[in-house]
Amino acid sequence: MDAHRDELMTVRQVLDELGGVSRRTFYRWRELGYGPAAFKLPNGELRIWRSDFNTWLRQLEEAA
Repeated sequence: MDAHRDELMTVRQVLDELGGVSRRTFYRWRELGYGPAAFKLPNGELRIWRSDFNTWLRQLEEAA
């Protein structure tokens, strides 16, 4: 994906794309090191690059 067109996703957007995963589950995955790569903004909110999210999904698919 072109880095200039990559977008930052909120946790809510990630959860919506995953179709029903709870916020608690997402944060638990992060605690266990299973979630997609994310970073904190200065205000404490998490953001995930769409390209990192897509890579994470592909890795899950390959492992299945």
